Amino acid sequence: MKPNIFIDGEAGTTGLQIRERLKGCSSVNFISLDDVDRKKPAKRAEALNDCDLAILCLPDEAAQEAVSFIKNEKVRVLDASSAHRTNTEWAYGLPEISLQQSEKITNSRLVSNPGCYPTGLVAMLAPLISAGLMKPDFQVIVSATSGYSGAGKSLIQRYEDEANFDYIDTPYSAYDLHLEHKHIHEMQAHAGLELRPFFLPAIGRYRQGILMRVPIITNSLTKSISCDEIRQVLVAHYAESRFISVVDNKISDQIANLTPITLNGSNNLEIYIFHHPEYNQIVLTAVYDNLGKGASGAAVQNMYLMLGITEYAIPDLGV
Repeated sequence: MKPNIFIDGEAGTTGLQIRERLKGCSSVNFISLDDVDRKKPAKRAEALNDCDLAILCLPDEAAQEAVSFIKNEKVRVLDASSAHRTNTEWAYGLPEISLQQSEKITNSRLVSNPGCYPTGLVAMLAPLISAGLMKPDFQVIVSATSGYSGAGKSLIQRYEDEANFDYIDTPYSAYDLHLEHKHIHEMQAHAGLELRPFFLPAIGRYRQGILMRVPIITNSLTKSISCDEIRQVLVAHYAESRFISVVDNKISDQIANLTPITLNGSNNLEIYIFHHPEYNQIVLTAVYDNLGKGASGAAVQNMYLMLGITEYAIPDLGV
């Protein structure tokens, strides 16, 4: 019997992309509510308790409300909001952290999908800290630019609808200038950091895609590390990964510029390691789709793990 999936919030940006990615999937059935019933708590509660897996594509408070509606202990939950990402009762949905993490997602009833920004940082730093190459008390600085779709429908309309009274036409804007972004705690917890990272986010005037950079200030480390050591750890860690890869140094050394949109529509994440050999300055860089590996692609990947579907594809959307 095919499992029944209910996406609570399927009309939102992430929900729509999950449905699009699963359009050709014959392994599951979907429970859907019409526009009127989506706004009725009783109808949502009924669907949440009738499904095998509930995928929550909601604001944090609404996601917490949805969880409170679920009385059927057989229902498993995959939450795409940030409401439960640092809750130890929930498995963190980045399976590439370790084999144990993948197994934990597979066996957990409650799984929290990672945030778009933390995905890149955790993917780059967690293996280095776990391997002992970097100490947890390293002071991390994260600079990242995302497409405007990451903030949801209202901001998308402000960028795309010229008739909107607060239409945005600026090419680039830094935000969270007071260093209080809600992803910071998630970054710290799942990268294995003891110190709160400095997070410097920005939005570019393009729909989707993230470019993230993390400088490794080697003279601030208790033990000097080289670019080759970092590469060896990351290459070994992701050797069997389907979706995260480390770009060959021959390619990295020849790149003059990098764009955040190259992996749009996919569930892939690429890590680049740039360095200045004379001064041993190193910059870890990640490129991925904030709506792909940073949201809906990751959700589909976790959904398959939770359902025990081992032979699966997460199709590119061709964006």
